[in-house]
Amino acid sequence: MFLEHLSLTDFRSYQQVDLALSPGVTVLVGSNGLGKTNLVEAIGYLSTLSSHRVSSDAPLLRFGADRALVRAQLVRGVQKVMVEVEINASRANRARINRANPVRARDVLGICRSVLFAPEDLALVKGDPSSRRRFLDDLLVVMLPKHAATRSDYDKVLRQRNALLKSARAQHFSRNGVSEGHLATLDVWDAHLAAAAALLLSARLELLNRLRPHMAEAYAQLTDGSKLLRAIYRSSIDDDPVKATDAYDAVPSEKQEAPFALESREPADLSLCSVEELKEKFILALQSSRTRELERGMSLVGPHRDEVELLLGVAPARGYASHGESWSVALALRLASFYVLSEDTHIANNQPILILDDVFAELDSQRRRKLALMVRNAEQVLVTAAVGEDIPPELSGAQVQVIPGGVVANGG
Repeated sequence: MFLEHLSLTDFRSYQQVDLALSPGVTVLVGSNGLGKTNLVEAIGYLSTLSSHRVSSDAPLLRFGADRALVRAQLVRGVQKVMVEVEINASRANRARINRANPVRARDVLGICRSVLFAPEDLALVKGDPSSRRRFLDDLLVVMLPKHAATRSDYDKVLRQRNALLKSARAQHFSRNGVSEGHLATLDVWDAHLAAAAALLLSARLELLNRLRPHMAEAYAQLTDGSKLLRAIYRSSIDDDPVKATDAYDAVPSEKQEAPFALESREPADLSLCSVEELKEKFILALQSSRTRELERGMSLVGPHRDEVELLLGVAPARGYASHGESWSVALALRLASFYVLSEDTHIANNQPILILDDVFAELDSQRRRKLALMVRNAEQVLVTAAVGEDIPPELSGAQVQVIPGGVVANGG
């Protein structure tokens, strides 16, 4: 699959811009602040309906505009499809497919499949566990759009249960006890949370199992291969949920020990469990954590508390990896995503668009060349750079000059 044409209206800094693209490598060159990242951000948004830079849609609208339009013409084999997303300031977002009647924005998920690497991806290595959880969940949505509902359903149940726990906590302090009604209602929400959590956890574990070999191979190819990159999923329904949930919320500085620096125990392989077995484990974990949850007024068990621990050799990457190693780990995660999506047999001509946003400026010459050799044969590679000299010769291709408010093809 490749992107043939991108059109933006009132998106970020662009009042209107149209970009024609071809298969192969295209380099978007321009000084910082001119909008290179805005262009690739729009492509990423079509894939996940979220931005890799901000947590809400509001900053995506050009200042003063009440809506933004992202329109893309995509080619998969001999088929072409037009997808358009309308991002609104005061109402629900809408979408169109092949200029038909408007549909829910969620209905376009899975049409534009892309993998975007950006400097923000260092948070996958150095950031808190929520960054790594989002990495898995976003990839799930790109691969199987039905998991947008899986994640949404879990978030809704979690919000309702947290509201109940907060109310019960307030009642406990005001009346010196929690009512039977609150406890009975909590039993009901425990069942709802366990069912939604089991579906999400099962999907994450299956995806991580597919990612692991690609992560290790990509990291070895980017480096000298002296350290093995591994990923361990640590769940809040592991053997010691109290220890796990408290540790995962810790956010150490880079000079402090990572939360798992002294953790040597390999967790049980929950991927061997069925969804129903995972549900039962969640029920038991929720029951054993109820007193603590009532004391704190929040849910302490569930996929929202889990961690994907990245290890280089025997040490956690978080807090121990050098800056160069951290970049390589982050790249390996995105490259693994690309390989897993490319292997997906559900869709013909399924190779995603690969986007490298301002990555080569941060790499030494050896890593630049290795990365270029790894990605140059992808069906479509979009690269952004402040100066063309940052791009290794192995990634020669079409060039687009980004200028204030627009683009000029072929640099002139």
